Amino acid sequence: MRIVSLLPSTTEIVFDLGLGEQLLGVTFECNFPTEARQGREIVVGGMDTKHLTPLEIDELVRTRLAAGDELYSLDDAALARCNPDLILSQDLCRVCAVPSGEVDKAVARLNCQATVLQIDPHTLNEVIESVQTVADAAGVPDRGRTLVESLHQRLKNLSERTQRHLNGRKRPTVFILEWVDPPFVGGHWVPDIVLAAGGEPILSLAGERSVPTDWDQIRLADPDHIIVSPCGYGLPGAIAQAQAVLAQMPQRAAIWAIDADAVVVRPGPRLVDGAEAIAAALFGFEVAGLPALPAEVIERLR
Repeated sequence: MRIVSLLPSTTEIVFDLGLGEQLLGVTFECNFPTEARQGREIVVGGMDTKHLTPLEIDELVRTRLAAGDELYSLDDAALARCNPDLILSQDLCRVCAVPSGEVDKAVARLNCQATVLQIDPHTLNEVIESVQTVADAAGVPDRGRTLVESLHQRLKNLSERTQRHLNGRKRPTVFILEWVDPPFVGGHWVPDIVLAAGGEPILSLAGERSVPTDWDQIRLADPDHIIVSPCGYGLPGAIAQAQAVLAQMPQRAAIWAIDADAVVVRPGPRLVDGAEAIAAALFGFEVAGLPALPAEVIERLR
């Protein structure tokens, strides 16, 4: 089977299912595993925002969307060279990837006979279920079941460890900041990750979109922990952006930066890594079942 992935998260799923050799096309943002783009067609391009501040990025995105401009470009020629049997797409967020409507138009233009599979999870459980959906479509349902079972087992083990540690005590409150300027609350599966880690998410609802907030609301909520998790950034970018949070929040709150792209915002198997990393931050790495605090993905700033 010839597969094209239009999402970094589905690229990760394809590799986790052992189908890397069948993956012929990916996006410019597919950076995990490290070989994700090597020898493959780059089917989706996008804006270079590395030189922009978070506020400038937000303003650029709002301006382009208001004008009806797309944020990503689909390369018809690259897609045609892949001649895919299966295209993995999404219709969850225009800011995150090529909208499904644009994919359908490209498939029609090219007279492509590929199956277009939309992956649109809103909760952590739906993310895990999407692994099986991809596995079924790719013809490896048994591999999907094995991976899904392992992810559920890790979450079950994590829940048992955190509950034993809490021993009836109140969960620590956790605020996930998905964007710093302007501040946005992490939505969709992000509150589920916090719950899986043994925390109590605040200012957000599982399954709902990320929404804007303000510093007064965050201060009023008075979280025990604030985890800076800016969409589109790794740990160094999160650490840099967390400086603004340090200036805004009172001393009581513990401030963390996390590799958002790796373990928070991409709806793939590594969300379970994210739950374990957050549990390690809240309760210690032993409770999370880890050999040490995963310093490559999370760091405490205060």
